[in-house]
Amino acid sequence: SCDPKVLRSVCRVPKHRLSEIMNADKKSGSVEAPVNHRIRITLMSRNVKNLEKVSADLINGAKGKKLDVRGPVRMPTRVLKITTRKTPCGEGSKTWDAYQMRIHKRLIDLYSPVETLKQITSISVMPGVEVDVTVADPEA
Repeated sequence: SCDPKVLRSVCRVPKHRLSEIMNADKKSGSVEAPVNHRIRITLMSRNVKNLEKVSADLINGAKGKKLDVRGPVRMPTRVLKITTRKTPCGEGSKTWDAYQMRIHKRLIDLYSPVETLKQITSISVMPGVEVDVTVADPEA
């Protein structure tokens, strides 16, 4: 079983829900299969190569544990643009510079018990890749 403090720092789960999730099979008293949760992993980066490598590592790790994996779903690229004048004083010919930053995003959905989440997300994350993990309620 995972340490609730570690699990809380990795997942965005309210404390009251986390204790319910961790103690679900203790209350029932019977031995049941672990409850599967939908775990959504959101990856964001400006570098596509690093983003694809991290998503491939996550998916290979999850498939190695025989989990149901959906994704990576490629979300539309967000393009942030700034257009500015080249001259700081405003004199001279009216020339402009255009700068842009592209932010790429991938979604991966896993269906697994919460206990396996720490094992899956223990991969090394490439620099510049932001990982966000959310856990949903168990499947009905």
